[in-house]
Amino acid sequence: MLCVTIAGDSLSQMTAKQRELARQGARLVELRLDYLPREIDLRKLLDGRPCPVVVTCRRGCDGGRFRGGEAERLALLRMAIALGADYVDLEEDVAAGIPRSGQSRRIVSHHDFQGTPDDLESIHRRMAGLDADLLKIVTLATHTHDNLRILKLVRAAEIPTIGFCMGDIGTASRILAGRFGSPWSYAADEPQNAVAPGQVSFQQMTELYRYDAIGPQTEVYGVIADPVGHSLSPLIHNAAFQLRGLDKVYVPLRVPPADLPQFMDDAAELGLRGLSVTIPHKEAILPKLGQAEAAVGGIGAANTAIYDGRQWLGYNTDYQAAMGSLEDAMGGPHDGVSPVKDRTALVLGSGGVGKAIAYGLALRQARVVLCDGLNARAEQLAGRLACRWVPWDDRHTVAADVVINATPLGMHPKVDQSPLDETSLGAGAVVFDAVYNPEETMLLRAARRRGCKVVSGVDMFVRQACLQFQLFTGQEGPADLMRDVIQRSLNPPK
Repeated sequence: MLCVTIAGDSLSQMTAKQRELARQGARLVELRLDYLPREIDLRKLLDGRPCPVVVTCRRGCDGGRFRGGEAERLALLRMAIALGADYVDLEEDVAAGIPRSGQSRRIVSHHDFQGTPDDLESIHRRMAGLDADLLKIVTLATHTHDNLRILKLVRAAEIPTIGFCMGDIGTASRILAGRFGSPWSYAADEPQNAVAPGQVSFQQMTELYRYDAIGPQTEVYGVIADPVGHSLSPLIHNAAFQLRGLDKVYVPLRVPPADLPQFMDDAAELGLRGLSVTIPHKEAILPKLGQAEAAVGGIGAANTAIYDGRQWLGYNTDYQAAMGSLEDAMGGPHDGVSPVKDRTALVLGSGGVGKAIAYGLALRQARVVLCDGLNARAEQLAGRLACRWVPWDDRHTVAADVVINATPLGMHPKVDQSPLDETSLGAGAVVFDAVYNPEETMLLRAARRRGCKVVSGVDMFVRQACLQFQLFTGQEGPADLMRDVIQRSLNPPK
């Protein structure tokens, strides 16, 4: 179940939001009294409520906005109990001073906005002695391991415990809380109204992640990246899972580079069965793979990992997707010969995507020229693939038949960047930008003006996602659906 937080700044607004959320299917809402003006008509707010409510009034030290004194705040909480609020949230340090009364159920809560303490279990045991119907422990995730620690606590608790982590590292724990036995998770009524770091909107939790359908047997998939908020992978994979009626969910996982080894050790226990791997982890993940397909070794990077019950297996769907997109744009192979054969192909960027594309081009006997902002990285990859490289400052001098941008230059939000000057593009060249957000990058706009054939990163993204979906499920990926979801996300109606 989801509890939707309402933090309106007037009584009428809060009442109207209750009715609207109940109409949308919300089964529980949290009324944040600390967001209201000092004069609060609590009886009016509770009378005729359209669904059960949690009454909460937070101090500043607990992430709230209550402007009055502590005696006034405690009086409001006692009044909520007297008026029969379904649930009243009491912080751990005040719970003992507010005795049980009537039918209201007591939530005893602990919040830590600085991190996830080492003594979670002892905090939980201490709170269990405060006559609670439910306990609530919410902490800030500063390491990915914090998510597993708090979810394991929830799963093992004898008293029903609401638990998850705040912050963008903790977002997945909000989505997966119910899978581990949390009575509910919290959602914002609107994306712009989040009252805690990392809080997801009610619409996203219900429509994108289908929170109420996630159970103990739901298989978990996700994208690991840093940052991860821009990724469209959750949109397309969750839509595909829903289309096929699969008991699977796909979540965003922000994994700082230093956390990757521990995260991979924790991943299976979090329920993860498959991962999309992107910047900056495509190369760093290799030591954590038990086995990998030959292409991963040849490329030196993986963009997909599958857990087989014992170990993580590595794959690379980037190079297949990129080559398919590029070759189709160039008329496709003829008599088994790729159209890139003997063409000069300038690959800008030699990170995970650049390695994959350069590998595919080299297999098809293109004349590959590598270039990277880190010259040593381009030189090293050129040595492995037996191809040319040029210093980054010389990239404009290469007369290329095919130009591939495998750098993040031009990616949202820095859409005003391009890895090449327009004058460097030959009129007959094929220009392929692996960036998919935005679909029409600054580089592709320049290429169109020069009369070049252009290939959008959206096509590659859909192809690699379909290949990943097949690895995740054994079923062919729904390409049309995925492309439609991306197009609607990148070009929302105005």
